[in-house]
Amino acid sequence: MRIGIFGGTFNPIHLAHLRSAEEVREAQQLDRIVFVPSATPPHKRVNGLVAAAHRLAMVRLAIRGNPCFRVSTIEIDRRGRSYSVDTLRALHGRMPRAQFFFILGMDAFREISTWKDYRSIFALCSLVVTSRPAYDDAPLLSALPVAVRAEFCYRQRTKRLEHRTGNQIIFQRISDLDISASTIRHRLHRGLSVRYLVPAAVERYILQHRLYARRSASH
Repeated sequence: MRIGIFGGTFNPIHLAHLRSAEEVREAQQLDRIVFVPSATPPHKRVNGLVAAAHRLAMVRLAIRGNPCFRVSTIEIDRRGRSYSVDTLRALHGRMPRAQFFFILGMDAFREISTWKDYRSIFALCSLVVTSRPAYDDAPLLSALPVAVRAEFCYRQRTKRLEHRTGNQIIFQRISDLDISASTIRHRLHRGLSVRYLVPAAVERYILQHRLYARRSASH
């Protein structure tokens, strides 16, 4: 089984997340996409990070109706800081025959050398690096940490980087939907509409629980 792993805070999940996941699923012929909300992100502080239970509930609402989308509580259950390498190892233990594709944006890929035990990630899964149409696949090799470049070769025919294990780094263009969770939070804080930025069920959940609204720090 070919499984895409899509991690993040999802604070909140929005339509660009969903569209990116769908385009990756289709292009890479994946059997399913697993959304993995983080407990605590290790690399950045997120202003207005709501409780994991709320973020998980919003993901579940957002993916309802898509039989190829799933959600995993593996990082929330583990608690503490959420490291991708730990998640991938645990998923391998649960599904040893699955082929994993870790989905991340170009900005995150450029910083992968700062991740915990990042060299092991390349042996655990293929990476699908997504970005906006203004980019091409040229940045992949230059963005790869110098320390691991000798472990890869570039396949001209497929325009992919191939790891010594056979896993690949794949660049994929996705639709240019300029939607960000930070913008959504800012709009909600100001009492502005987020209709058509998030799924309707997520919008209702946010308003019901007064998430991200002014003086909502206790939620």
